[in-house]
Amino acid sequence: MSKKILILVVISTLLLSCDGDRIYEDFVSVSQQSWAETDSLRFDMKGLDLQEKKTLLAIRYNENYNFSNCYIRIISKDSTGLILENKLLNIPLFDSKTGEPLGKGYGSTFTKYDTLPFSLKSTTESLTLLQYMRVETLPGIEAAGIKVLQ
Repeated sequence: MSKKILILVVISTLLLSCDGDRIYEDFVSVSQQSWAETDSLRFDMKGLDLQEKKTLLAIRYNENYNFSNCYIRIISKDSTGLILENKLLNIPLFDSKTGEPLGKGYGSTFTKYDTLPFSLKSTTESLTLLQYMRVETLPGIEAAGIKVLQ
């Protein structure tokens, strides 16, 4: 009987841990955990229904990151390459008073999700992220990602 209960608990856990609201999620890693000023991180959004969806920007970082925030330019384009949005975002990564990481994680790696302050247009086919921190490279940034929810 206890074997059946254990199997039921495992299956229930697996079903409850699925993120049914997520329709897209992707991360792009940066080389050598250092985001260069010239590196553009591109996300292909072709074929996604983006109308009235919540979109999150994610930054995966570690304790080697030297700033409390990260300025990121996000550019959305349609299939012809026309720029639909071009916004500069300020993403806080560490508490400015305590220095504690604001993202969730384990060990020395954390991931911070922040909601985009605008809705993606239905014609959006790609998103590009650029770091705008006025330094050539940003050590401590491991990856950036986009997540689209229902």
